Amino acid sequence: MFMTHIDFVARHPGVPRMLISELQRPGKTLAKKMVQTLLRRYRERLHGLLEAGKARGELDATLDVDAGAVLYIGVIQGLVLQSLLASKVGQIRRDAPAVFAIYRRGIGATQ
Repeated sequence: MFMTHIDFVARHPGVPRMLISELQRPGKTLAKKMVQTLLRRYRERLHGLLEAGKARGELDATLDVDAGAVLYIGVIQGLVLQSLLASKVGQIRRDAPAVFAIYRRGIGATQ
């Protein structure tokens, strides 16, 4: 799921650019509402996946799944912004696997 999101951004770099531009507008725009809904649903999906991982013993039993979902989204957002700022959209594909590996170790079950 992580790399699918990364691949989408790498193939469509204009999407985050447009969203970032739109989010700078004052007030409650339709685009902001759409992004808020999208992020809320994504967090809910991640929450369920993280809970399931805890139940299977794949993730740390004490994992705060709300924080885990926020961090997951934040990792992707950080990679997107860095690649856009560097004007090297392909950089996101290069950096993502190592960054995700660190995230995964942080939430993984302790042996």
